[in-house]
Parts: sequence; structure tokens; C-alpha cells
Amino acid sequence: MTALFLRDLRLAFAGGGGATTGVIFFLAVIATIPFGVGPDLNLLSRIGPAILWIGALLSTLLTLDRLFQADRDDGTLDLLIAGPLPMPLVVLSKCLALWTASSLPLVLASPVLGLFLALQPAALLAVMATLFVGTPAIVCIGAVGAAVAVALPRGGLLVSVLVLPLAIPVLIFGVSATYAAVNEPDPFWPPFMILCALTLFFGALGPVAAGAALKGGGD
Repeated sequence: MTALFLRDLRLAFAGGGGATTGVIFFLAVIATIPFGVGPDLNLLSRIGPAILWIGALLSTLLTLDRLFQADRDDGTLDLLIAGPLPMPLVVLSKCLALWTASSLPLVLASPVLGLFLALQPAALLAVMATLFVGTPAIVCIGAVGAAVAVALPRGGLLVSVLVLPLAIPVLIFGVSATYAAVNEPDPFWPPFMILCALTLFFGALGPVAAGAALKGGGD
């Protein structure tokens, strides 16, 4: 499992994708918002957490179609299905590698990009914390969509269509927790704990469902 994680991590960075593609797209989304909204700092600070979360969600969706496609094209996926490692652990290793290469840089870049949106220090820390907790759930949800669409020649759009409705609760509670950290009367921990619960739920269910879909497709 560790060897598979390191292999996928090396391939993600060696291929010129992963962190670079996601961060550039994330930066493009955040940088264009002030031009569209205008120089109203109060408005930017109010909508900033939601914009950061939407940008992170779209950036993560952008990388999901590469989760299994390259392994299917070169035959590695067939070896993984027939190998000794259970498919849920295979999927979990690949999800961890994808999150480390694509989503973790977004989490680290979010405080810097939040300065473009005039976010308060509390909001910057809250966005970083919620993205760190919530983005693994999006990756695990995306693994199911990527496993279902892996056999299709152009499954990238289908992956986004399948994943986006399931990722909406993660987006809602991530943004709610961030706003609660800024507005002192609103409690931060309830939405944050629900976000943690969603990540644990999808982290347990996603690899199992994706592994079953890959095995079914292989048969």
C-alpha cells in the first residue's frame, strides 16, 4: 500500500499535473473574482470563504479523471485488480496520493489567495482548516465517479456530473464552519464536526464502492 502511494505520488508530480494544474486553476478562479465583483472589500470579505471553497472544489474535480485512467490505459489496473492487495486499500492509496499531490497544495495556498479577497485572519485559518478536513471527502467521492467512468473514452465530464451533487453537503458545511469562525455568535464546532463526520463516512464508503465498481468493470 505504501509502495503504491509513493508510485502514484511520483507519477503525479513527474507528469506535470497534480499540484501545478490544480493550483494554477485555483489561482485563476480566485484572481478573476475581484475583477468581476469590483473593489468592494466588504463584499469580497463576505463572499471570500465561499469563493475559496468553490475554487477548491472545481480544482479537485479537474484532477479526478486521472485517478484510474492512466492505469487502465497501460494495463496496471488489471494487475492491481488481480493482485493480493484488496481493492478498497488500492483505491484508498490512490486517493491519498491524489489528495497529497492535488488538494494539499490548495490547502496550503488558500491563506495566501485569501488575501486577494480581503479575508480576516480568523477566516484565513478557518478556510485552511476546513479545506484540510473537507477535501479528502471530495477525493473519496470522486473515486467512485472515476471508477464508474474509467471505461468510457471521455469520462471526465461524467465524473464531474456524478461527484458534484454528492459533494454539495461537504461544500455547505465547509463554508458554514468558516462563516461561523468569523461571526462570533455562531458556533464553529458543530458544522466543523459534521464536516469531519462526512470525511470519515466518505473515506470509509468511497474506497469500498470504487473498488467494487472497478472489479465489476474488470469482469
